[in-house]
Amino acid sequence: MIENYNLLSNQNLFLIILGFFWILGAVLQDLKRREVDNIWNFSLIFFAIAYRASFSIYDNDYWFLLNGIIGFVIFLVLGNVFYYLRVFAGGDAKLMIALGPILPFSYNWITNFKIFGLFIFLFLITGSVYVLIWSIILMLKNWKKFKKECIKQIKIYKKMIFISIFFFILWLVIGILVKSSLVILGLVIILFPVLFIFAKSVEESCMIKSTNPLNVTEGDWLYHDVLVKGKKIKADWDGVSRNELFLIRKRRNKILIKQGIPFTPGFLFGFVVLVYLFWKYSYLF
Repeated sequence: MIENYNLLSNQNLFLIILGFFWILGAVLQDLKRREVDNIWNFSLIFFAIAYRASFSIYDNDYWFLLNGIIGFVIFLVLGNVFYYLRVFAGGDAKLMIALGPILPFSYNWITNFKIFGLFIFLFLITGSVYVLIWSIILMLKNWKKFKKECIKQIKIYKKMIFISIFFFILWLVIGILVKSSLVILGLVIILFPVLFIFAKSVEESCMIKSTNPLNVTEGDWLYHDVLVKGKKIKADWDGVSRNELFLIRKRRNKILIKQGIPFTPGFLFGFVVLVYLFWKYSYLF
């Protein structure tokens, strides 16, 4: 068995290209329809595993296939963890799972775990920056509504703001007295309510849409519970189910849908940066 191999070897190049175009396809779907087809994500798993299997048979080395299966299992667990912690919506979690058979670029599993950890770090960081920029654009496009909502949210969460200011000042005083460089961490305390209120204001003023029940799709997030012919359909993280969609489309009045910011571009940015870093600084792995 080969202990390790170059990222730019033929077998890895195919996986990289496959992963890149599948993530790009997911991004285009997400930006256009705010959803990624399940068949698109699942087909990436199929093609990646099928490719690994065919290469393993040709090369008579089944570790290449086994690595992909192990990667799939690991990302299956991670995707579900992110989903149930409500970090990801269903489509994002499935895309992450689909990347499991792609990312084991090495036969050395210490190296693979470094790749996994770096990828998660990169797509969370680049994704957060992207979401912040998107939110700022939404704020500017809907400035009047945002300003009104922001004032409302400040009034609602004024206690949280005062508590944060108190602990910020306390941390600052203690940091100065003990001459600790950790005083800068106090910025996190004061930034939390600012970012929270900003995010809440953007969501309430820019991301709630009134729509015809016939235009609602499976997985859409209801803004609040909907009553249809005496049956309550709850607004929850899982979104509208197929059975609930059938009931909703019988409703005549418009309903409010909460739209999220498409997060799949974070996967694309993270994947591209990962490949670049691994190629440029492979000796660090």
